[in-house]
Amino acid sequence: MADKNGFTTTILHSDRRSQVEHGAVHKPIHPSSQYAFSSSRELAAVFQGKSGFTYARQGTPTTGALEAKVTQMEGGQGTVSFATGMAALTATFFTLLRAGDHLISSQYIFGNTNSLLGTLAGLGVEVTLVDATDIDAVRRAWRPETRMVFTETIANPGTQVADIAAIGQWCKEKNLVYVLDNTLTTPWLCRGIDVGASLVVNSLSKHIGGHANALGGAVTSTGLYDWSGYGNIAEPYRKGDPAGWGLLQIKKKGLRDMGGTLSADAAHRVAAGAETLALRMDKCCANALALAQALQAHPKVARVHYPGLPGHPQHERAKQLFGGRYGALLGVELTDELDVFEFLDRLRVFVLATHLGDTRSLVLPVAHTIYYEMGPERRALMGISDNQLRVSVGIEDTQDIVGDMLQAME
Repeated sequence: MADKNGFTTTILHSDRRSQVEHGAVHKPIHPSSQYAFSSSRELAAVFQGKSGFTYARQGTPTTGALEAKVTQMEGGQGTVSFATGMAALTATFFTLLRAGDHLISSQYIFGNTNSLLGTLAGLGVEVTLVDATDIDAVRRAWRPETRMVFTETIANPGTQVADIAAIGQWCKEKNLVYVLDNTLTTPWLCRGIDVGASLVVNSLSKHIGGHANALGGAVTSTGLYDWSGYGNIAEPYRKGDPAGWGLLQIKKKGLRDMGGTLSADAAHRVAAGAETLALRMDKCCANALALAQALQAHPKVARVHYPGLPGHPQHERAKQLFGGRYGALLGVELTDELDVFEFLDRLRVFVLATHLGDTRSLVLPVAHTIYYEMGPERRALMGISDNQLRVSVGIEDTQDIVGDMLQAME
């Protein structure tokens, strides 16, 4: 943090301390598409790299204020926001990798991200999927043309916990770009800079926004990677501190060229939600642990995937990395005696919806929805069964969440 205040205090007062217009405590919504200048020389200076706003596709004062918050959360050097988390990932991969490059990725990744990697492979980038919970599997995938390593902190929906600290150390030794998707843990549980990540991606639509009322994504540079030796940085972006070159290229290509711009209205909603991130995450994590423990003991549940359970393969790793909190996502496998659809239709508190990181608890059948297009072979590789549920736990009263699941079981 830039000051000595705690996480929540810093985010709560971030706008006010940056001298917001008229003494407002929130950065206002700036809907203007373009920004005027008092002189032509000033206009030219902003286009040539001076700080400022020109056209809303490349950002607004409202998105800038949100980016400052995310940078503070991650303890990073700078952040670029996007319309969605997938836009943030797309911009990162497509602007930093070229045909012939090699990307090592965890095999336990979000379905849409898996689809994106397939698109990337179709354009000539070699992609190798590995078990990122095992650093040796990551090391074995290395080739001379390897440029980047990508993983999520906690996998969705299997909850595998990648060996993110060991991967960070290895990427440093190999001088590889290390991209970490921090969506399921958020910077409240884990900061990418603390495990050696070069770039940290967050879906702002999830826990950081927290209220399912806005989409957004962000890429944060930790400042740990020296881009001066990275051959894929275009000449116009090789200026100033080399630690910032990668993020500059992501911003220019991802916003100016690709147009993946976050609206000012959505940025305002996400920024307001971010103020209570730590409070909501603590409640979500506590609820998720209570639910996992209750379901684990139920005879109609075959298995519960949750890093907070001592039987989880990466329980000790998660405890060390995330400070005794284990996230809000559960993978729940029902026994064959239960029909997954009949069970879900009996729930009354849980919302049948695709999303996660909401204040409300959500649930869906994984194989039949978000991973349906992936096919049975790829689902098997990820350990996803036909009777598996993805449960995103919210902030409701604990007894109501647990009670709803148990009454549906009966």
